[in-house]
Amino acid sequence: MSVQMDEQEVVRSVPKQLFIGGSWVDAAGGATFEVTDPSTGEVLCSVADASPEDGMTALSAAADAQAEFAATSPRSRSDMLMNAFRLLHERVDDLALLMTLEMGKPLAESRGEILYAAEFLRHFAEEAVRVDGGYQIAPTGGARFLVAKQPVGPCLLITPWNFPMARGTRKIGPAIAAGCTSVIKPAQQTPLSMLALAGILREAGVPDGVVNVLPTTGAGKVMEPLIRSGIARKLSFTGSTEVGRRLLEQCADKVLRTSMELGGNAAFIVFDDADLDAAVEGAVAAKMRNSGEACTAANRIYVHADVVDEFGSRLAKAMAAMPVGRGVDDGVRVGPMIDAAAQEKVQELVQDAVDHGAQVLTGGERPTTAGYFYPPTVLTDVPDDARMRHEEIFGPVAPISSFSTEDEVVRAANDTEYGLVDYVFTNDLRRALRVAEALEAGMIGLNQGVVSNPAAPFGGVKASGLGREGGSTGIDEFLETKYIGIAM
Repeated sequence: MSVQMDEQEVVRSVPKQLFIGGSWVDAAGGATFEVTDPSTGEVLCSVADASPEDGMTALSAAADAQAEFAATSPRSRSDMLMNAFRLLHERVDDLALLMTLEMGKPLAESRGEILYAAEFLRHFAEEAVRVDGGYQIAPTGGARFLVAKQPVGPCLLITPWNFPMARGTRKIGPAIAAGCTSVIKPAQQTPLSMLALAGILREAGVPDGVVNVLPTTGAGKVMEPLIRSGIARKLSFTGSTEVGRRLLEQCADKVLRTSMELGGNAAFIVFDDADLDAAVEGAVAAKMRNSGEACTAANRIYVHADVVDEFGSRLAKAMAAMPVGRGVDDGVRVGPMIDAAAQEKVQELVQDAVDHGAQVLTGGERPTTAGYFYPPTVLTDVPDDARMRHEEIFGPVAPISSFSTEDEVVRAANDTEYGLVDYVFTNDLRRALRVAEALEAGMIGLNQGVVSNPAAPFGGVKASGLGREGGSTGIDEFLETKYIGIAM
């Protein structure tokens, strides 16, 4: 069978309808939208386009299933997640190809994401059987306190296009573990991975109505009525800070619990005593994961003046050597941007930086070939007034500036409304701890360029969000704490 036939087959294998109440159903009126391959611009397939009416049907299905699902045993919910974990491993190659086709990342990265996504299912399968409470004698001795944790109720989960499977399991895993039903809206650009996951969860034993999936081109029109309905009790969103702010305003009406994983503007700091080989390797990892289309991507690279030239030269050499192309092709390490708008924004940011005096060490020119590609790009002498110092690049562009003192670079790193993650490279332990404590971010990578781990709490401060996903705290986002006072 040819490679092209393999691609067609894996797309055909995924249902293209809405998943509501355990059934695949057409959207109201039969509406559909096209899913395209960003590496070619060609249409892969058409998918059902949910309406506000479909949204309310899905939320009703989740609400109807909530009480019975909340009453299931922790072990049974754990088993469901472990079954799904095994199925993702069994189908990793097909799921990876599907992801590469709809969002562009190289097959090796897609395969890594499927395995990473599966780990959230396993992690929360283990957390499901460890939800605990408490027992306490009142300080005056006249009563007893019981503390119980119970599922928050039906949840709305909104996932992004850049990690279409892992961001899904990072939300769905703890929801199922806690005993919550959900309605999931995947990104318009990448609905196929979530639709495939819905089928796997049903096969794994998740009851009808517990997971409902609504692909749609009308995210606001579909989700706002659900948020304001009074039926849903929680919203978990991953996406831009701009959209997150609007959703928080909507959630205030019914006082929904919220988890918000929003934008980032990560600082990547290299001190003069750092291992430059490790720092360059870390910078490539922090910058080029998913072609830079990640909220954790190194967005502002600060290098000590004594080593900035050497670091820039090494980073440019490393990034220039990364093959760019269609993610299904052998050896490709950099795929396309998600769409034309993303490609255009990256070019605008690069041109703006150059206009303000930045120097291009490699890349910097949008190709004329088909697909939404942009070459790995390294800029030096990027001034503070360049747009990319303040906006999320979301592309394969590494802007380098120099610094002289620790206080100077900490101030520069904190001079942003965002606070998701920062990276620090130094061999001085005291400095590492000092700087890590001073940086205003929810996560710090010390001498490493990747911080994401299912067993660790993921999330930011300031305009980068609210709450945490992953780790032992991830399930708490889907649980309410109930205090029961007992007179003695």
